[in-house]
Parts: sequence; structure tokens; C-alpha cells
Amino acid sequence: MRVIPLASESLGVRSLATFVESGGVKILIDPGVALGPKRYGLPPSKVEIETLHRMRRKLQGYARRADVITISHYHYDHHTPFFEGLYESSSEEYAREIYEGKLLFIKHPRENINFSQRKRAWAFMKNAEPIAKKIEFADGRAFDLGGVTLEFSPPVPHGSEGSKLGFVVMTLIDDGFRLIHASDIQLLNRKAVEWIIEKVPDLLITGGPPTYLGKRAEGSWETGVKNLNKIIRETGAEVILDHHIVRDKRYPEFFDELETRPKTFAGYLKVEDKPLEAYRRELHKKERGEEVEIPFKP
Repeated sequence: MRVIPLASESLGVRSLATFVESGGVKILIDPGVALGPKRYGLPPSKVEIETLHRMRRKLQGYARRADVITISHYHYDHHTPFFEGLYESSSEEYAREIYEGKLLFIKHPRENINFSQRKRAWAFMKNAEPIAKKIEFADGRAFDLGGVTLEFSPPVPHGSEGSKLGFVVMTLIDDGFRLIHASDIQLLNRKAVEWIIEKVPDLLITGGPPTYLGKRAEGSWETGVKNLNKIIRETGAEVILDHHIVRDKRYPEFFDELETRPKTFAGYLKVEDKPLEAYRRELHKKERGEEVEIPFKP
């Protein structure tokens, strides 16, 4: 199995897009990139916009190679919508290129879904259904792709139990090596943690808790550390940790509290972490010509 992390917060955008080659099958997981429209009350900096467009081009390149697309849920950093989006660098043309003629395994668009995602899923289905090779609702199901098993978790909360952000499905790819892509579980709900441990992955790709939200995410740091340490102890999996946690400047401290230090997408690719959103204030000052300290080269 060949695993290629494509886009994430450590690479400068909101995403957890991943490309996997397994047994001759090419799988693109969660094909979306986005920026936070506001952070610290500020719009994205110029370097964030430039990075978004670069990550979009990268995503489209891998989409052209993919046979299979999986979508864990309908937030725009996890799928590309069929509209012109400034902060998603999206368009109907880009969406068609990703989904046309492909086998799609997607989170059920009507069941275990909140109102906002149901609306987005309806718009997605209206446009994708006529052009996709086939669409399968993935929740809790397994599929044989000719020597490669693709298995999906039951719907689990997007974050803590009772989350208003709805539900996501996790993806397991098994060709003898077992990869779990656990999108937006945030390491905060028991059901997701138990499913991961039960499946005993060799490699886990997941997003950490949204500690950057401050009081709105109170207790999530401690819960995230506890749950990920439990997964590490009980599975021995290698961990790639990115996404929400890397929007918090303190994310290296979170990594320090884990029993085995994970890699970010950037770390896995052996390039410098560039958590642009976390340093948006500093990036705006730099663009105004002010002297600021940033712990990476923008």
C-alpha cells in the first residue's frame, strides 16, 4: 500500500485529503480543500490564498488518477462542491473532474445527518449522480475491490457525543496492511475510538480535537490525549495526526503528551510544517511589512 497525504493544516489549508494506491486500486479520500473565512477576526492572508490554489491543483492532479472517491461527510474541506467557492477554490469544472466516471463511496446523504450537511448532501447528489460511475452509501458497509477490502464505520459523531455538527464515517483500507482514515472524529467520542481499536490498524490518519476554539472546546485537549494514547497502547499503530489540532499554535505540546509521537502530513512527507491559519495574525503583519517571528518559512 502506498499512502500519500495531499493537503492538511500542516500543509497550509483545512483538509485531510489522502491518496492511496492499494492492489492496483487508486483511492482518493475526502477530496476537499478550504480556508477558514475568519480567524482572529481576519480573512485569509495572501500566502494562505496562494497555498489554497496550489493545494487545489495538487488535489485535481491526483483526482485524475483515482478510480475510487470516498467522502466521510459533507463539510467543504472534505469534499469539493459543484459551485464557485472563494475559500474552497471550488468550481463545477473541478467537481466534475473529481467525480465523473468514478466509483463513489459516500456518507449516507439522508440518514444520521444534521440539517446543514443534509442540504449540502442533496446538492452534491443532484450533481454527482448523473456523472458518477456508481454511488454507494458507505455507512457500516464493506466492499471487495478485488483483493482490497474497503470498509466503513457506522456513523460516529463529528467530535463529542451529541455534536451539533452531525456524523462522519471512517474508512478502512485493507490489502494485508490496514489503514484507517478517521476523519473529523476529533478523538472525542467513545464509539469512534472503540471501532479503531477493534480494527487494529497499522496506520491511523486522524484529526485531533479543535482546541483552537478555546472555551467552546473545553476539556477536549485532555480527552483527545487520553483517547489517542489508548489507541496507541492497544493497537501499536503508527499515527498521522493533523487537521483541527494544528489550527492551535500549541499543537507540538499536544504531540508531546502522547506515548508515541505522531507525524503531521508535512512530517510524513518530510517537509516543514506550515500551519498558516494558526499564524494568520502574524502573516497579515508580515504582509504589511512589520517585523514578526514565525517559526516556519511562509
